[in-house]
Amino acid sequence: MKTLVYRNAISLDDLAMVERPVPTPGPREALVRVRAVSLNFRDLAIVRGQYGDFRAPLVPGSDASGEIAALGPGARRFAVGDRVAPTYVPDWIDGPVRADVIRRRLGGPDDGVFAELVCVHEDALVRLPAHLSHEEAATLPIAGVSVWQALVADAGLRTGDVVGVSGTGGTSVFAVQIARAAGARVLVVGRDPSRLERVRTLGAESIDASRDRAWERHVLEATGGAGVDVFLDVVGGEALARSIAATRVGGTVSAFGFAGDARATLDLLPFIRRAVTVRATSGGSRASFEALVRMMELTQMRPKIDRVLDFSLEGVREGLLHLAEGRPMGKVVLTMGSDR
Repeated sequence: MKTLVYRNAISLDDLAMVERPVPTPGPREALVRVRAVSLNFRDLAIVRGQYGDFRAPLVPGSDASGEIAALGPGARRFAVGDRVAPTYVPDWIDGPVRADVIRRRLGGPDDGVFAELVCVHEDALVRLPAHLSHEEAATLPIAGVSVWQALVADAGLRTGDVVGVSGTGGTSVFAVQIARAAGARVLVVGRDPSRLERVRTLGAESIDASRDRAWERHVLEATGGAGVDVFLDVVGGEALARSIAATRVGGTVSAFGFAGDARATLDLLPFIRRAVTVRATSGGSRASFEALVRMMELTQMRPKIDRVLDFSLEGVREGLLHLAEGRPMGKVVLTMGSDR
């Protein structure tokens, strides 16, 4: 089978498509035939050496969809032919995050899913939404599940809440879709007028940060001076302080990424005065994934895909370059071909 692997170093120059033997599923494992995978900013950060000190050889990739090709001894949660996705954090089944459940993550430090066939423990698999193609479903394990974990499981998002979102990339678009499906008002902060116009078609309101660097003032104006209930910050750096300032007293900021900068400096006095909770989000539980699937089937929500590329060395490189340039409006997907 074909497998992408960093052979001797975590570097695009050392990423290769190789032939490996088809794995045999062990006790309570399933052999999953991968049909599509998607790229995340995490994949780019790993290549840049900004996300952990991972060692080669390593199979990259955290997000995949496919169907079960074979079952190991004692596996009973699924049947051959079922459409499934592996969870990004295999040991996080339910409940709050703990150190013992987040040690293993697909795509680093554990081998990821950028292969034609992968063995996955049945407890780390989730049934796909019936109405989604494999290409659409492959976008869920990190971006979709992490947004659900941040907004619903952790922040307790309720109908009528106001959600702030930074950026218009794949994760931010997921946040708009999930928050709107939950009955929340959504304010998106971005710098590209054409992309902001596209998020407005999803039901969000927009704030053009290219016109005023102090965009938090406009968020406050749009909320009658109160601020948003939850702010999902994917930028990091100096934007984190602005996200805090744009959030209501007692609200929550989900520190979701560092597309702008991995370092942030905070003035503690306004932070303390607003009594804002800043909570980092990194993945989500299987229970959150399953709840997301139920919501998507109920609402018939479909993820937004920026582009679909072939599962190849060239496809991965093109996709990562696209992420590096900050251009995606939705998710970047690599397909292995399927009839759905």
